[in-house]
Amino acid sequence: MKNSAQQRSWPLNLNFQPAIAVLALAIAFSLMALVTPVTQAQTFQVISDFSGLGSVPMAGLAIDRAGNLYGTTRDGGDYNGSICQLYSYNGCGTVFKLSNHGSGWIYSQLYLFDGSDGGYPQTPVTIAPNGTVYGATGLGGSCAYSFYGCGVVYALGPGPRPPSSAFSPWLENVLHVFTGNEDGGPYPSELVLDAAGNLYGTTDGGELSAGNVFQAKPYGSGWVVNNLYTFYGTTDGLYPHGVTFDSAGNLYGGTRQGGNKDCAPFQGCGVIFELSPSGSGWIETVLHVFDQNTEGGGPGAVIFDKAGNMYGVTRGLVNPGTVWEMSPSNGGWTFNILYRFTGYNDSGPDGRLNMDAAGNLYGVTNRGGLYNDGNVFKLSPSNSGWTYTDLYDFQGADDGCAPDGFVTFDANGDIFGTASGCGKYLVGTVWEIMP
Repeated sequence: MKNSAQQRSWPLNLNFQPAIAVLALAIAFSLMALVTPVTQAQTFQVISDFSGLGSVPMAGLAIDRAGNLYGTTRDGGDYNGSICQLYSYNGCGTVFKLSNHGSGWIYSQLYLFDGSDGGYPQTPVTIAPNGTVYGATGLGGSCAYSFYGCGVVYALGPGPRPPSSAFSPWLENVLHVFTGNEDGGPYPSELVLDAAGNLYGTTDGGELSAGNVFQAKPYGSGWVVNNLYTFYGTTDGLYPHGVTFDSAGNLYGGTRQGGNKDCAPFQGCGVIFELSPSGSGWIETVLHVFDQNTEGGGPGAVIFDKAGNMYGVTRGLVNPGTVWEMSPSNGGWTFNILYRFTGYNDSGPDGRLNMDAAGNLYGVTNRGGLYNDGNVFKLSPSNSGWTYTDLYDFQGADDGCAPDGFVTFDANGDIFGTASGCGKYLVGTVWEIMP
């Protein structure tokens, strides 16, 4: 279905130039060094404390070629949007940037949502090669399915003139407003780009579906959104949560529920699926159905290594969660558990993994770790299996708590992420771990 893209100040065919360094106000963050309680020689520090300007970051970070970090906050920003007031949150959310200037990080507000243009962003942004920042919001816009809106797909870029201050926003273009009908919504996922500049993502559902995988494609002076697959919510999966391409152009992902009815009180523990393009559309193949007793449940987005092995996590649902691997084998896939978390049910990783150049896996848990406030972990491959290392345990104090999403690496191997709660002002932090 076509969507008449909402225009907001800049043309769709504008090629953004790299943003000119933001001058004026810089928020100086104290780089407090906290030694982690593990034996590895590494240092943890908070590089951003959120306050009313932006609060509750619930996703991972994107990094550009210059080492600048980009992210979203679920709350904060515009306090006057009627949708946000009715939804009882302090603002409609923001998109922010952190620029590394050697001795510290400079914080910039790139965009403040007001509800009509999107709101409640809780997924990361995606940076295109030309510097355009793409993302999706959980609510906002307008739809009959939800009074608060069903979410939007947006693009951000700097204006034609250099910003006058750190509060000078970038300009937004709303590429699609979800209706809650055939196109799904709310809560679209992290977006992925293909080589042609098309965007792909998932929605949790809508009035007429149990979730969709969609493509947003440039079309003339606007964009058109098409559903590649609509879930039925039964054996094919329920509530998809992001997709990833393999080297052949197939899409893979996980659904939070569905697959079977043996995961009480949920409607199944979830599946891993493949979508393959064909002449008549995209064909879904269920690769794995999770078992609550041995494998966990609630899988999210997946990643691949260079050999074509697939990795992901389960957040648990009815147990603490797992890290798993699926390897191609004789035309099918072999499923293996790499690590089982301990602790509370549903306390395992809730986002996705990331892999460094050496093949080590990294992730975060929302409620795990020594203090039950979340932790950052690493899994290292060896001949005898995988070795688990607890890199940092959040203490629920100035360091933050409840990390979400995934970790991001810079060129030096430093690790970055967000914590959605606690911190100096109790509304989250951005943190760094240096080897």
